[in-house]
Amino acid sequence: MKYIFSVISLAVASYSFAQNDTTTFLLHKFAQNIGKEKYTVTKKEGNIIYDVDFKFVDRGSAVPLHAVLQVRSNAEPVRFSEKGKNCRFCVINDTVVINNNKAQVRMGDSTFEKNGSNAFTIAGYAPGTVQMVMLQYWKKHNRPQKLNILPTGSVEIKMSGYDTVSFNNKDLILERYTVGGLIWGNELVWTDKNGQLYCLITNDAEADKLEMMLEPYESLLPEFIKRAAFYSMQLFASTVKQSAIHPKIIAITNGTVIDVVNKKEIANATILIEDGIIKSIGASSDIKVPADAHIINANGKFVLPGLWDMHAHFEQAEWGPAYLAAGVTTVRDCGNEFEYINAIQKAIDNGNGIGPHILKAGIIDGKGKMSLGVIQADTEDEAIKAVDRYKDNGFVQIKIYSSVKPNIVKAICTEAHRLGITVTGHIPEGMNLIQGIDSGMDMVNHIEYVIDVEKTDRKNHTIDFSDSANKQLFAFLKEHHVVVDPTLGVFEMIFRSLKDPIANIEPNFATLPAPSQALFVNMGMNPTQATAMKPYMDIAKRTVKALYDDGITIVAGTDQGFPGFSVYRELELYVDAGLTPAEALQTATITPATVMKVDKQYGSIEEGKIADIIIDDANPLQSISNIRKVSTVIKGGYIYNPTQLHQMVGFSK
Repeated sequence: MKYIFSVISLAVASYSFAQNDTTTFLLHKFAQNIGKEKYTVTKKEGNIIYDVDFKFVDRGSAVPLHAVLQVRSNAEPVRFSEKGKNCRFCVINDTVVINNNKAQVRMGDSTFEKNGSNAFTIAGYAPGTVQMVMLQYWKKHNRPQKLNILPTGSVEIKMSGYDTVSFNNKDLILERYTVGGLIWGNELVWTDKNGQLYCLITNDAEADKLEMMLEPYESLLPEFIKRAAFYSMQLFASTVKQSAIHPKIIAITNGTVIDVVNKKEIANATILIEDGIIKSIGASSDIKVPADAHIINANGKFVLPGLWDMHAHFEQAEWGPAYLAAGVTTVRDCGNEFEYINAIQKAIDNGNGIGPHILKAGIIDGKGKMSLGVIQADTEDEAIKAVDRYKDNGFVQIKIYSSVKPNIVKAICTEAHRLGITVTGHIPEGMNLIQGIDSGMDMVNHIEYVIDVEKTDRKNHTIDFSDSANKQLFAFLKEHHVVVDPTLGVFEMIFRSLKDPIANIEPNFATLPAPSQALFVNMGMNPTQATAMKPYMDIAKRTVKALYDDGITIVAGTDQGFPGFSVYRELELYVDAGLTPAEALQTATITPATVMKVDKQYGSIEEGKIADIIIDDANPLQSISNIRKVSTVIKGGYIYNPTQLHQMVGFSK
């Protein structure tokens, strides 16, 4: 789609803002306008006070936040308070008061004192107004390489260039900044020369991408989304060559190859790779290694195909290196912003970014209060146009979301199948699983759509799979070759008791970037609620095992979670449910490749396939948790060091 852009001159724009005490930003998720942030500026005793109201409604849930920032004329903070929510599940209540370079801090129920000199007061991605003032502070204080922030942490700000866009047939020249440390990874911020914020592309406290646009310029959002993807990937471009080597010939010698197709081990084997393609596999004694080969000695190690995440949401460039570091070489992106995911995929495929192969599933929702995204269909014509647009732009699947009307589900599926692509997604409101499949859905996201809660006995942690209705349901799913990605890890996190150590779920938690740790540590329930929901989690695992045993296809998907690491946890939960390690591995290798009809190129270590390979220091067939011990990652013949990839995006190791 061709976008026509904006603009009035800088002089006129700057003048209009100078005359207004109140300014409004429009808030967007999946490019859909979901709320507003409005700030009012007043002056008192030489200080400037920003009173900010921030509110969006995400899938029916209100997320309101009120903040007051008081600064001196040089933008030095005096007082900052923030109270409300910054996501559907997150509550924030912080106050910082600075007096004589001492900061009195209250975070929730905790109070403490910190050094308040040479620091700015801000907590997280919102409000954008506070980020705008932070940039002004940074400029007026000699643009430090690292800026301490209160209540806690630090940020790195870089002026990374200028962008010119067109609005009202005139050029608008904006300064572009990257801000790192408020969220995991980098935010992209555009201001005019006077420091007025025009656009902020960030991630909210659920790790979903969120955009703030200065109200008159909302039509520019698609262009800024596309540019944000390009620039964020470009941040890694200089390190692509440093982080990977690409020999013409690679020989992985003396390792134990895990044959995921036949669920067996091939001991003391050698694999030859040439130009990114597996050329031969066999006993090390039978394979002649060329003299010019790059040799990886895998003695005592285990060689297996790269992992798949069949329920990804590639919300920011940092996910690319994080996925690869965990050995995830392919993801199915289950719904994203159209311009963003196209630009991300293009950057990776062209070698201008780092990340896994991406298979795109384009999201379509219906109109309504619970809608997600801007690609919505309430008529057959709208459904057909949406499907055609996705197909024309390289999407291999459609994802139906929760507000699609029942009759439109069939229209979407019919057009998708006509074009040779499949359909996955949620079962929309007003439909049940059988109706969704009858309408043409090929796959289903989340185990919740399979479990009939009314037929579960939560008190005794049981579900009767011999019940005639359940037997008929399973037979129906098998007959229609339905594929399910259960996303058990998401439910485990939601139902986690906040009193339980989060490392029980993710042993690598302490290595995550600090903003990610802050995001996840407060995710869960109070102990009473968690105890009440434990039966549901037990039943969910039992259902996965019953589906698998009945021949219904299971593929591993995470729905984000801990970047990269959540694939490990998903497989561990499948083994907890009763699958063998070999069976669990199949759900993240050959099975998804087969489901997505690319098993001739991916999914296993076989001659002629793309060299997507990981090397583990221990045997995942003995313990599925050994899948976590990845020491080398190869994607298409490029060799990566996981530690370097992780450190590139802020992990401690």
